Amino acid sequence: MSYATKQVIVIRRDLKMRRGKEIAQGSHASMAFMSHLLRAMQEAMMNGHILEIPQAVKDWISGSFAKVVLQVDDEQGLLDIYKAAQEAGLTSHLITDSGFTEFHVPTNTAVAIGPDYSDKIDALTGPQGRFPLKLY
Repeated sequence: MSYATKQVIVIRRDLKMRRGKEIAQGSHASMAFMSHLLRAMQEAMMNGHILEIPQAVKDWISGSFAKVVLQVDDEQGLLDIYKAAQEAGLTSHLITDSGFTEFHVPTNTAVAIGPDYSDKIDALTGPQGRFPLKLY
């Protein structure tokens, strides 16, 4: 099934995180988008403005919340995809674990890209994209 909009979550595999830790880090990445959006909306309202939400985001929120989880081999790969997403104008969030439980130092674990139109994200992470990542 193909979705018009989606969010891509990229998880580092080299860290050998426990499954629950991986799920938590991916969840943090996905939720980072929504928490940033809500804060921006609140700030706009406090300043007497209305935040214009892009149509792709509206479609995703009112649709299926489609997500694709992909894997990357190491931190440099994670940082490369994050930088490329930013350069492409895609909403992206880098997640850095605080280090309280598993790593004991702050560690970059995941990136969320989007939500946005699938073709824009696929140009970066899809099979024919700049970073053809494997499904997780």
